[in-house]
Amino acid sequence: MDAATTQPTWQCVMILWGQKYGPGIVNHTVEAVLRHAATPPRFVLITDRDRPGLHPAVTTVPFDPWFLKPELMKDGCQAKLVMFEAGFVPDDLPAIYLDLDTAVFGDVTPIFAMMDSPKTLMMLQSVVLPFGPLARLIWRITDKRKYARGNSSVVVYHPRECTYIATHFRELWEAHGGLGIRPMIADERFMSWAAQAHVKRLPKSFAVKFSTEYMFPLKAWVRLKARLPWVRRRRANLVAVTMPGPLIKPERLLAYREGDEVKDNKDRWLIWSRATLGDMGERLQSYYASLSD
Repeated sequence: MDAATTQPTWQCVMILWGQKYGPGIVNHTVEAVLRHAATPPRFVLITDRDRPGLHPAVTTVPFDPWFLKPELMKDGCQAKLVMFEAGFVPDDLPAIYLDLDTAVFGDVTPIFAMMDSPKTLMMLQSVVLPFGPLARLIWRITDKRKYARGNSSVVVYHPRECTYIATHFRELWEAHGGLGIRPMIADERFMSWAAQAHVKRLPKSFAVKFSTEYMFPLKAWVRLKARLPWVRRRRANLVAVTMPGPLIKPERLLAYREGDEVKDNKDRWLIWSRATLGDMGERLQSYYASLSD
């Protein structure tokens, strides 16, 4: 079947505000998704301004001005909650949201089959308490004070079923006069908290955050983990790797050479070598070498 005439069965959502990124990184992500996907998606970019030069497959949606409050565009990135606002992402198809610092190495479409229901929201796990029945029980018996948390660099959801997340955030903002309760301090905390009854972990065989998968305070663990057979198998098949932090931005990645060692502001070591990264170092440098703005 001609991909150009195929009706999409899923969506890829991206969000962009300010001038940190230009159209080049959006197009690079779009091309990577298209290169690997079994079927082409509908691409949706929620943006605060016109973005000349975007890939023709991208549909732009103007940002809801309510989410462009200065307080929501700082480190907490609460402006990203606009992805759940009714009427912004079409609600007919399931969606995967990708941060623009996420490298895509494979077909993302199989992840939709892992949603338990259209109400499921899938995120990267970010703390020890795992998503699931135990976390939901703790969430309930502590009157929602304790809960499992995730990372929002990659989010799988159905727009029709998740509008309550944005609605609840707006309600709490009005009730408290701003970011009045702790789950509101970051977008990923609020997603985790508000959707705790339906949230599910993205498998680490599908996507990881580079800094928590490959970087650790102990150099010995960086080296040992890379040698574990099940870790090597899992890493070899990763579909997406999100790259937050200044040490692993494209311009830094492209400069690393075999044996380089650097430490981030959380005292985690990055050892750039085939022994510790497998072929991921080469894959990342190849991925970003063609990026141009």
